[in-house]
Formats: sequence, C-alpha cells, structure tokens
Amino acid sequence: MKTEKSAFLKVATYNIHKGVQGFGPARRLEIYNLGLAIEQLDADIVCLQEVRKVHRREEKYFRHWPQLPQAEFLAPPGYESIYKTNAYTRHGEHGNALLSRWPVMSHRHVDISDHRFEQRGLLHVEIQVGEVRLTSELTPQLEDRLPLNVHVIVVHLGLIPASRVRQIEQLQHYIEREVPIDAPLLVAGDFNDWGTRITNMMRDHHLKEFEGAKNATYPSRLPIVQLDHVYAKGLMPVSQMVPHGKIWRRMSDHLPLVAQFDL
Repeated sequence: MKTEKSAFLKVATYNIHKGVQGFGPARRLEIYNLGLAIEQLDADIVCLQEVRKVHRREEKYFRHWPQLPQAEFLAPPGYESIYKTNAYTRHGEHGNALLSRWPVMSHRHVDISDHRFEQRGLLHVEIQVGEVRLTSELTPQLEDRLPLNVHVIVVHLGLIPASRVRQIEQLQHYIEREVPIDAPLLVAGDFNDWGTRITNMMRDHHLKEFEGAKNATYPSRLPIVQLDHVYAKGLMPVSQMVPHGKIWRRMSDHLPLVAQFDL
C-alpha cells in the first residue's frame, strides 16, 4: 500500500495572557477580540496557554466578563474544547487549553512543576484528524480512507532556564511512556526560551519545527524573540507564520504562531 498526501494540518499556538491586557485600573478585557482572532486563524488545532477557567475578582471588575470558561468561550462553532488547570491562585485558576476542529479521542493532564513558585503542566490530547487516502499498487482503482490519530501536547514552560531543561526532560520521559513510537506527534506552546537550548533538546528526540526564518512572537508590541513553537514528529513542517497588525499587538503580550504540516 502507498499513501497519497491529500491534506495539510494547520496548527496555531497562542499565549492569551488570561484574556486581559494592562494593569490596575487601566487594564482592559480582550477576550472578545481574542475570540474573533482565533476564528480568523482558521486553524485545525489551536493550542492555548494562560487560559482562565474562573477568576472571581475579574468577574466582578469587568461588566461583560463571559459566562463560559475561556476555553469554551473561545472555541469557534463546531470546535471541541479541552482545558486543564495548571495553577490555582487566590481568585481562581488558569492553565492550558486545546481547541480542535477534529474529534478528540482522549486527553490527560500531568503536573510538570519544577518548584513551588511556578505551577506548570502539560496537556496531552489525542485527535482523530481527517482522512488519509491509501491506494494499492496492485489495484490502484481501489481506495481506502483511514483516519489519522495525532497526539498533541500543549506546554507552558517555566521562567528559570534550569527549570525548563528539567521540564523538557520530564516531557521526553512522558512521551516515551505515553505516546506510541510510530504515532504523529505535535508539541506546541510557550517555551519561554530566549536561546536555542530547548530547540536542540527537542531535535535530539526527533521533534522538529519549520526550518525557515524565525518568527518572533514576543513581546507583541515589538517582537524580538520567538518564545512560541510547534514541534513535530511524523508530520512534515511546510510553513510557519505570525500575523501582524495593530489589533494583534493589543490582545496579548504574545503573538500567535501558525504552523502548517503535510499529512
């Protein structure tokens, strides 16, 4: 049997800064703009960080705070949303989320906190993506269609370099235990790495990103470094881009990164 490449998979990762920008009395609610922006990205899979499930103080402060948790609120029509908490705070909680155009088969969350001052976790979701065409070399007129199960891990690593290294080691051990060796895998999120150490560690485990020009995602008002990445194994990266413009600069302190993969 031979596989015919018939589709692309579009994946976005975005740190949404809890849907609020600014500080003190000058802070503003951006969650409604973020909802429109995520729909405009038209990605098959959207990986989100710093997503609020609930925040009692902000609910009282902002008159139009959404009734739904942010992951559900941001999901475009027809998308499934998965959210898991990383951090519990005085007024609420926040964590990672995944929005999927395709059916979600399973999901789980693992705490990868490295010390008591930063609560971090990984969200692992298995998604049944579209259809892959298989044609027989002996009978090319016959065609089977099989779904492709893709494993997606959403991460938000710590601020301390040594912590990030240990968290990547935890991630790699988790992948060895929980992801089939031949399964397509995406690891996306905010890696908080200003250099190349984390990318090199990922490459050592056959997780690669699009090898073109770097796309700076932080800070959104004057982006100088790419903190956000989408790494893949078993899927071929074909492009990567960051949307720009005034509206994108105001919604979060990060810009979204959009990557495309050949299935």
